[in-house]
Amino acid sequence: MFGMLLVNFLGGYKVCPQILKHTNDYCSYADTIMPQFFFAAGFAMRLSLGKRLQGGGKMPWGRAIRRILGLALVAIAWYSFCDLSDIITHFRTQRWDNVLFVLFKGQLFQTLLHIAATSLWILPVITLSWKARLGYTVASGILHLLISWWFNYDWVYGEPGGIDGGPLGFMSWAIPTLCGTLACDAVRASGIGAGWRITLCGAALMILGWGLSIGTTLYDVPADQMAEEEAAAAATPESKPTPDPAAPIRTAKPDPRKFAADPVIPAWERLRSWDGKIVEPPFVRPPDHKHRKWNYWMMSQRGCTISYTIFSGGLSLVVYALFLWACDAMNWRLGIFRTLGTNSLAAYILSDIGSWIVSPYFPRDSSSAIMALVGFACLTLIVYGCCRLLERMGWYIRV
Repeated sequence: MFGMLLVNFLGGYKVCPQILKHTNDYCSYADTIMPQFFFAAGFAMRLSLGKRLQGGGKMPWGRAIRRILGLALVAIAWYSFCDLSDIITHFRTQRWDNVLFVLFKGQLFQTLLHIAATSLWILPVITLSWKARLGYTVASGILHLLISWWFNYDWVYGEPGGIDGGPLGFMSWAIPTLCGTLACDAVRASGIGAGWRITLCGAALMILGWGLSIGTTLYDVPADQMAEEEAAAAATPESKPTPDPAAPIRTAKPDPRKFAADPVIPAWERLRSWDGKIVEPPFVRPPDHKHRKWNYWMMSQRGCTISYTIFSGGLSLVVYALFLWACDAMNWRLGIFRTLGTNSLAAYILSDIGSWIVSPYFPRDSSSAIMALVGFACLTLIVYGCCRLLERMGWYIRV
């Protein structure tokens, strides 16, 4: 939660380092925050349902589904409220089905709704053995690859665009979520002693995710092709047609000047001409789209590519192991982490409200790092203060 406050607020400032900003073509620190929400959601699901079943209870299918649908309704209501004025304007000026299409494809499918969809996706295997869940994780990743090759990659990146993998992103988001369930099993079985095992598994996943992202180097643009494309672009300046509000929306193909024609399964010519180049390490910005066409194999939160979710799922395991050692072995505590974590849904909503309050006094176009940091401190104080008050009163927002 603290990391989310950090990157969502400071990431909007020009003076903010690039690693704290969300990107679409590599994995920055900001892009590692959302997968940890999924990791925590999977851990919590496995823990709560596992305790019930271990105590001799039956699987509460109805209750679990109601809670997931409740979270989905909260997400739809909150995201609609946040953009209410724009939504009303769009309904007045555009076809109602076009507005609903854009909402469904992008605006509504943010963190909370993605967590709800992913939780529903993994629910059938949440109580099964670790082998079954591991197999389901692999199958979900392969299925996301196949639907991306079939249509979903072009659909998510085509205008109007989707975010965080679009409505079908849950297949890839299942990877860090199920990592959370496996970490829960390890800790319940071995306690603090599971830390090293979790760390090694996380490191292996990080290497695997980075290894898969090597495929993005297949899409490097040769110098002669780059010169031809730049000449063609200069001769034909970009022009976007004015959309007809009375016509039904059709998703446009991604811009060929930016995206590869074969973004998921590379053409044989690409494979044959690969020079053995190794991709940049995580958190290092890659070449721009003029030098490397965008593709499925690059780490991308927007595309929710499996190289990204595998790497970030592994990173979530390592980060969790670090906190397991610090909190359980060393008995270190930091009250703000506890307060924000135990009332995370309230903190999530309060982060938007706090940003509305603080942003007018600390404009995002400011070039002052001090102003940005003071604004972040004010936002954090608002969110923490409200959550601390709720904690003292014993009020927790859950679905």
